[in-house]
Amino acid sequence: MANTRDIRRRIKSVKNTAQITKAMQMVAASKMRKAQQGAMAGHPYAEVLNRVLVSLRDRVSEGAHPLLEQRPVRRNLVLLITSDKGLCGALNTNVLREAALLDQSNTLFVASGKKGAAFLVRTGRSLIADFPLIDAPSFLQTKAISKFCLEKFLSGEVDTVSVLYPKFVNTLIQKPTLVPLLPISGTVAAGVTPADSTGDALYLFEPNADQVLDSVLPYYFHFTIFQMILDARASEQSARMIAMKSATDNAKNLVKDLTLEYNKARQASITTELLEISTAQMALN
Repeated sequence: MANTRDIRRRIKSVKNTAQITKAMQMVAASKMRKAQQGAMAGHPYAEVLNRVLVSLRDRVSEGAHPLLEQRPVRRNLVLLITSDKGLCGALNTNVLREAALLDQSNTLFVASGKKGAAFLVRTGRSLIADFPLIDAPSFLQTKAISKFCLEKFLSGEVDTVSVLYPKFVNTLIQKPTLVPLLPISGTVAAGVTPADSTGDALYLFEPNADQVLDSVLPYYFHFTIFQMILDARASEQSARMIAMKSATDNAKNLVKDLTLEYNKARQASITTELLEISTAQMALN
């Protein structure tokens, strides 16, 4: 059995760790609320944008825009969204496991997040760009990423563009999801259910549907990636809060176990001392 001094040191160390994880849990909870509000705030707008897009696609000929053009797939582009920091449970691991399943012979990667970029470099995959982002990026900041992917598709360097990110389901569940974006074939905005085309008669497009489509499609692509990045940030903070709460609870349980062990060791030490004193006194008598 370990001596009482070592056990006291371990208890103090675990308590210090618990204080750190508790503080990180509170910080993550604060950021989580803001991130979830930011992710959810764009869903009503995305739903309306989806309905407009569906109505537009029904009024133009197939292949009327380069972003709608279906072509033979020779090379794919995947935007990999992860976190910059760890301590968020299995969030990044689950996303990177899905990325490892992709065929690297015909797949190019664009990374947003240090964890994803490090994984791609370490595994020898084709990383063509790495975009760092802050915790709460603006639409203008994320547009640099979507614009880069859009240019690769329009130039013909890649034939498809997809996004792999941790989709926010709720505070406890973040699901790694691969979503194809280009060529645009349906309503795929993050966290938004596909909209039907009911009520299309209410939309009047001026000067005509083709010209409106030229403006709406690129903006739709930019906004969808922006929404997915916000979704990933909400997933990150939720996963970090749950991970830190679990770590804090485990630390408290460990302190209880160590305290019990300390009391047993202390009791054994006292009993041994009493026996020694009694034995010495009996020897004197």
